[in-house]
Amino acid sequence: MALHTSAGARTVAGLAGSGSGRQPVIAVAGLTKRYGEVEAVRGIDFEVARGETFGFLGPNGAGKTTTIKILCTLANATSGTASVAGHDAARERDAVRRNIGLVFQDTTLDTYLTAEQNLRFHAELYGVPKAAVAPRMRQVMDMVGLWDRKDHLVSTFSGGMQRRLEIARGLLHAPHVLFLDEPTVGLDPQTRSSIWQYINELKGREDITIFLTTHYMDEAENCDRIAIIDHGKIVAIDTPEALKAGIGMDRVQIHTADDPAAIAALAEKFGIEAVTREGAVTFSVAAGEQFVPRLFAEFSVPIRSVSVSRPSLDDVFMSYTGTTIRDAEASGTDAMRQMAARFRGRR
Repeated sequence: MALHTSAGARTVAGLAGSGSGRQPVIAVAGLTKRYGEVEAVRGIDFEVARGETFGFLGPNGAGKTTTIKILCTLANATSGTASVAGHDAARERDAVRRNIGLVFQDTTLDTYLTAEQNLRFHAELYGVPKAAVAPRMRQVMDMVGLWDRKDHLVSTFSGGMQRRLEIARGLLHAPHVLFLDEPTVGLDPQTRSSIWQYINELKGREDITIFLTTHYMDEAENCDRIAIIDHGKIVAIDTPEALKAGIGMDRVQIHTADDPAAIAALAEKFGIEAVTREGAVTFSVAAGEQFVPRLFAEFSVPIRSVSVSRPSLDDVFMSYTGTTIRDAEASGTDAMRQMAARFRGRR
């Protein structure tokens, strides 16, 4: 589906956002989306302020991509409302499309064209004034470090370079909101880090709001606020620091000679519920560093090593959903396979 906007397209000269700083750039109320028997999005509400980097954090299949498709006019909501840059996503599709940039999970670049040809084609689709194309193209390609590769075929680019080019393309028409759907999925850690360096630099150069989906905890730490979504519902929304502080517990991991006995002893002696995770007995307590000396003094099972860490976003996710994001992804994949098998059985 081409996001074609020519008549009345927003010019590159108009880089400043519209409306007051208090008016949300994105507003969602009671949003639902059904696919047959499956309710992918289940009555969510949230707002995103101008200039925010707002993240949707959740496992695959949680409803992140479905929500972003509705906001970008690529899918219709079953019920509820969504507005972007002051325009209704269902009734004012062209106006929404003029005000957004979008980077998909899977590349949509024409790999048989050069980087410059890809961007010029995009500028034509969005009605960018001809006089503004060359300087704007230089600006965005410099921003992602690709100007020296502008004449190279995209087929010669690495995955990370293609993702950087897609970000440049999404910025070319100076959108109010840049949507990034899993922007670093499938990339190695070093490339992921460099992509985030470019994304963070955007905030200093462009008057833009960034809305991203991710299932990487470290990426969510870059956001001003995050919404944790699980099984189509938003279960928590706040800054990363506030969410972690809200748990009020430290994570303690111990390696012992007998993990089952250690778990039983923690429950009996201290009333602590522990689990085995990543090869260690893991539990949460308030003021973990103060608890450790008492643990060594009173514990009946020999302890080989101990570590204490402050709450992470994974701890937040587990606190609200009862599972880790990795386990949630595994169960979600199993559910999708079962659903596909049921559909095949109906044929």
